[in-house]
Amino acid sequence: MLDLLTGGLEVVLAAFAISLALRSYFTKPKLPHSGKLPPGPPLLPILGSALAVDVTAPWLTYKAWSNRYGNNQCFLGDVVYTRLFGQDNIVINSERVARDLLEHRSHNYSDRPEIATNELFGTDYTTAFMQYGSRWRLQRKILHQSFRQDAVPNVRPMQVTKSHDLLLNLLEDPLDYPKHFAVYSGSVIMSAVYSYDAARRHDYMIERATMGLDITLKEMRPEVAAVFGVFPFLLRLPSWLPGMRLKRVAPLAKELAIESLENPFAHTERGLATGSVSPCMVVDHLLELDQGYGDYAWKKKAVKESAATAFGGEQMPFITAAVLMNFVLVMILHPDVQQKAHKLVDSVVGPKRLPTFHDRPSLPYIDAILRECMRWRPVFPLAIMHAAVESDIYEGYYIPKGATVTPNVWAMCHNEDKYANASEFNPDRFLNPDGTLTDDTVSFVWGFGRRICPGRHLAEASIWSAMVGMLAVFNFSRAKDETGREIEFEPHWHGGLTVRPLPFPCSITPRNADMDITTLQHLIGVSV
Repeated sequence: MLDLLTGGLEVVLAAFAISLALRSYFTKPKLPHSGKLPPGPPLLPILGSALAVDVTAPWLTYKAWSNRYGNNQCFLGDVVYTRLFGQDNIVINSERVARDLLEHRSHNYSDRPEIATNELFGTDYTTAFMQYGSRWRLQRKILHQSFRQDAVPNVRPMQVTKSHDLLLNLLEDPLDYPKHFAVYSGSVIMSAVYSYDAARRHDYMIERATMGLDITLKEMRPEVAAVFGVFPFLLRLPSWLPGMRLKRVAPLAKELAIESLENPFAHTERGLATGSVSPCMVVDHLLELDQGYGDYAWKKKAVKESAATAFGGEQMPFITAAVLMNFVLVMILHPDVQQKAHKLVDSVVGPKRLPTFHDRPSLPYIDAILRECMRWRPVFPLAIMHAAVESDIYEGYYIPKGATVTPNVWAMCHNEDKYANASEFNPDRFLNPDGTLTDDTVSFVWGFGRRICPGRHLAEASIWSAMVGMLAVFNFSRAKDETGREIEFEPHWHGGLTVRPLPFPCSITPRNADMDITTLQHLIGVSV
């Protein structure tokens, strides 16, 4: 039996190698007479540059290539060409070039590469990963109408309530802070989208949705998606084969994705029928549908898929939780920043209430901290990949039709010409000499052009509300062991499609020694 399995595996691997060679040979880009490919690393037969990429942090490899292969004649490395298993890949390391191509030429760069694992994970309905077309345009329209900048203030009272729930959770159980951030971010979006009032702790629907999102983002790494995208036949291999972990975890991920699509939507439909739900994204759009038209079912499906996208496909709750993790980390690593923020909040708000959105214009330093948290460790270091609809020439360089276009957001965030000493955490870089905020909003961390995250205004407001509330109530410091000595730790970040800090030892204590649940609830009561 073992010989049979071994022989079968050898046949599979041999067929795989032959197909790699054939595909690599026959899919070499055909250059126009007047064009040349952007500079890039040497390419191996079959593999391209796959072996040269640090799969745990490819954005660092791409940034290093920018310096290595750039010169005055080729954008200083702003654009790098590489191939991964026969797939053309254009890496953009410059914000300038990203805006030129992904925004000013958005008609050609608003597509997505086909991701073969989407159906396997049950995420093929999500707007964020969907290829350009009428289905995508309808979903995008729904999301933009719901989360446009002038609509976000309507949900501010809900965001403040949820941020107060976060403060109560942190006071009751500070050690479980990563889960509290996940619950907070998920509960905000579930309320805004479905009028679903999540339990303050251990909400079943939030936990299931977050679990599915976590699995998907962990497994659908860019280099993994590239392999299966170029060689989709691999998805037909049995899950017990080495290297097929993705197929072993996919069934649970797909089950959770379907739950996230169906269950919250059903909750809102039931509430709409009984009059027990408040205005929200799903309610607003369902009420606009006219059952007398033939496209009713199609539009209702679009509302359902757009709503599920708002939670999972655009990763809004995931981004919020990750940025808040970075925030706590930097408050511990930079106590001077925390002290300055505490003093500002105290001077503007005082001790008898909690901050509100009305205080935001008077607290520019908190916004500076927020921007620096997003810049210092971008949650989506490679954004979500675009694809070229047609071949293009940019500043003399050829971009092949169908090429994957990867914005290296990490490189943009760590551009030393724009952000001096970019590896350092320094909120002051976003402040003018008079203390007002600069015009740099780090908007590129949310994506580009027609593919920019539609929920960015909601997510940013949620992050700000949580940050300023935590600064008003808590001190963040290093945890101590049983002898009273501070526990030293080295920060580590979990990689994948997104990057977030791994949990670290920390102490979250009330700034007021007399603060207890009753006192905090009183502060909350006078602040709403």
